[in-house]
Order: sequence, then structure tokens, then C-alpha cells
Amino acid sequence: MDVHNALYDFFKLTFFRTGQREIINDLLNGQDVLAMLPTGAGKSLCYQLPAFMLTGITVVVSPLLSLMEDQVQQLKSKGLKRVVALNSFLSNEEREIAFQQLSSQKIIYVSPEILQSKFVMKKLKSLTISLFVVDEAHCISQWGHEFRTDYFKLSEARQQLGNPPCLAITATATKEVQRDIVEKLSLTNVQTHIYSIDRPNIAMIVKQGSDTIEEKLTELVSLVKSLQGPGIIYASTRKWTEDIARILQNKGIKHVSAYHGGMSNEDRLLIQQQFINDELQLICCTSAFGMGVNKQNIRYVIHFHFPMQLESYLQEIGRAGRDGEKSIAITFYSEEEKGLQLSLLTREFPSDQQVREVLMFIRSKANLGQINELNLMAETGITEIMWRFIRFHLEEQGVIVDLSYHRLNDKAVDVFKVISEKITSRIQYKQRKLTLFQEWLKETRSCRRETVLDQFNESLTVRPDNCCDVCGIKLESYFATEGFYQEYFFQSWQKELKRIFHN
Repeated sequence: MDVHNALYDFFKLTFFRTGQREIINDLLNGQDVLAMLPTGAGKSLCYQLPAFMLTGITVVVSPLLSLMEDQVQQLKSKGLKRVVALNSFLSNEEREIAFQQLSSQKIIYVSPEILQSKFVMKKLKSLTISLFVVDEAHCISQWGHEFRTDYFKLSEARQQLGNPPCLAITATATKEVQRDIVEKLSLTNVQTHIYSIDRPNIAMIVKQGSDTIEEKLTELVSLVKSLQGPGIIYASTRKWTEDIARILQNKGIKHVSAYHGGMSNEDRLLIQQQFINDELQLICCTSAFGMGVNKQNIRYVIHFHFPMQLESYLQEIGRAGRDGEKSIAITFYSEEEKGLQLSLLTREFPSDQQVREVLMFIRSKANLGQINELNLMAETGITEIMWRFIRFHLEEQGVIVDLSYHRLNDKAVDVFKVISEKITSRIQYKQRKLTLFQEWLKETRSCRRETVLDQFNESLTVRPDNCCDVCGIKLESYFATEGFYQEYFFQSWQKELKRIFHN
């Protein structure tokens, strides 16, 4: 089948966006592909169309449950039903049905963690896998802004599945990260399709710090009341997302909801769908929201707290203006916030004491078979992210295999020292990235767009009319017409369902 005919038959689209056709043709020809397309450029189609054209099944590794669910729902809404996500959203009954029907699917979404399950891998190995996709591929690089140790194991998983052609795709990857992706995934004769990260329809503004938090909140409220929506406000903590949403509601903006990883799966999915369907006009969220959310008409992104590095910033502002229309990214900056970001940065990693407690727990359970991960996290007080980091390095050193303890021999390295040094190195790297981004926010005196592109070895070819605050922006041109907002009150998902089906 011709790719243009397939594009219309499966997705009712009549043309490809920049880069899509070239990537798809290489995958159909059995090539390994590294692709970088800016956020909003249609990365998902690059593997979804080949998945329905190839004879076997496509496995897509995705880092976020909400991202998987969004992709599955979008495909099913287009009538493409042969797709499933294997994740914790499934009930026991749904999970049993999903595994029974795996052979009839065309796309199977999985998390990198679930691929470590022997049961899941046994099921997948019984299938004909035509394509192996690593979405948000920067996560596999230790230099990537969302590095995850479980991504390191994907090359082995791919080998076990028969070494099918691989697509590694991302929106932001420096040259260093690109090289790391190719190496860690063992890509051979790889075809590279690297496109500009620039989104000329998104203007960039940095608002230098207000004297007090009250002044900052006042300015935020004023912006939200003025700007054309829909919009996203990013904050660093779950509490801040809830506080900002409540403050905006108290100021008469009732179409807003908070969103963060501490909410139930049902509430998060409901809020996401309400936002996509324009029932909500504004989301106050942590970085957990937005990845893969296919909403074309987001007009602004505000960072109430600035991100920890440039790559995160680019991904998050890239959620605006997917329809190509003018949009704006506004970032609040104050010196005082660096302390908050440094605190959050170090909080991702276990302390030396927590590492010791984990090692003591594992040794104490050495004769009891497999390690109970939930009990370990409960007794040591570490998070799931911390445990994944420790577990990866314990497996690297042969301390545990398949979650069972293996006693170290006399020549083994000092396990604690190795893990402690890895944590220190990782924190220092992230601190450097934070400092560099802070300098961009605070000290940039030339075009912000040019300085961003320079970090990705690109040059600015055409300067948009509304470029950045350094070049000059007419903020009023992004304001809404009077009466744009409508009042909307978010309730629990149970009450929302009653409202939807009983009206």
C-alpha cells in the first residue's frame, strides 16, 4: 500500500508534516531510525502509520501512563481499535483480557518497567514484533533531561524480541544525547532525521522576579484574566498546583483545575479529557501533565516556577500552538526560587543513610527468596524512583538478580560507595544544567531564540515578529476578547460522570 493512501485510509489525513514521510519510509524499509521532531510536529504518526501497514505488531515503550492512555484513546476514537496499553490502569479482568488478545493487536504500549516482567516478555516473545519504538528516547541517555535507569535495559529487551527495526524518537536531544541514544539502544546502520527545535509561533517572555510571592500571584491572576486561552500553568510542587488553582478560582476564574501525580488515575484521566475537549480552559500542573497530550489550541504556557533545565523548558512550552497559530510562553524568574529547585533536584535521589538502609533490608531478607519491593520502600522510606535508581546499580554489580539477593564475593566493589558516587555525580550534573538555565533566564541580553538554538548547534534563519522579550513583544496581541472565559467547577470524577450522563 502506498504511504499516502495509507495515511488517508487509516488517519483521514491528506498530507505529511515535515519529516514524517522520510521517517516512515525508512521504518517500512526495515531501517533503525533516530528522529528528533519538535513538540507538536506529529511524532506519534511516525510509528503509528507504519504499525498499521506492517504485517506484525509494534511495541511502543512510553514513559508515562497518562501518555499511553491518551495515545490509545486517540487511536480508538479514529476507529483504530487494535491497540492496547499494558499498565496499572487495567483492572485484573481487563489485564487478563488484554493478554488473551495480544496477538490480535497492532500496537502494544508498554512502560520500560513492565518490560522487566518475565511474564510480559514471555507473552511478547510469542508474537511477531515488526517494530520496536522508544518514545521520549532522551530518557535512555544519562545526559538526557529525564534520564531513567530502566531505559538502559531496552536494548536487551529488543534483542529478546528478535531485534526488530527500532525507532528512537524525541523532541529535544543535543548532539551528546543523540550519540548516547544510538549507543545505548545498539542501533545499527541508523538513519537520522534531526529537525529544528525552533517553534517560531511561540513567543518567549521571562518576567524578572517580583519582590514578594503576593505580587507574583497578583501578576499571574492578571495575566490569566487577560490572555487568550486555553492555557497551562506549571508549578514545581503538587501543593503549589492546588494553591494556584484555588487562588484563581477565588478570583472568579472557575474553568481551572489542578493536576499532579498524587491524584487518582481516574481524576487525572478525567481532567485530561476535559481539557482536551475544552470543558476546562486552564490546567495548573506539575511537569507530569502535558507529555503527549494532543491538544492543538493551547495558546499559552506559564511557568510559575522555572524548570530545572533548558530541555525541560522547551518540551513544556512546546505544548502550546500545535495548530501553528501564535502562542506565548511566559516564565517567572526570581533568585529566591533557585533554593526550591535545588531542594527538589536533590529530593529525587536517596540519601546515603537511605542507601545504607536499603542494603541492610536486602541483606536481612537474603534467605527469603525474592525481595518484596513494596515492603522495602515502606520500611526504608524511599520513593519508587529512588528504588529504581538503587535497583539498577545493584543489578549492575550483581548484588541482586531477578529481585533475589546474590551474596558478594571478597573481590566485589564497595556497593555503597559506588551508588553514593553515582548519586553525587548525577546531582552535580543536574546542578550544572540548572545553573546554565538560570543564567539564560537572568542574564541573556541578546535574542533568547538565538541562544537556545545555539545550544542545539542551530542558527536562527527567520526571526518572527513576536520573538522574545529581548527582541520585543506586543503582549496585548495575545489577550482574549471580552467574555472568553466561561465558569466551570470541577468536582470528583464520580460527580462529573453523573453530570455528563444525567444532563
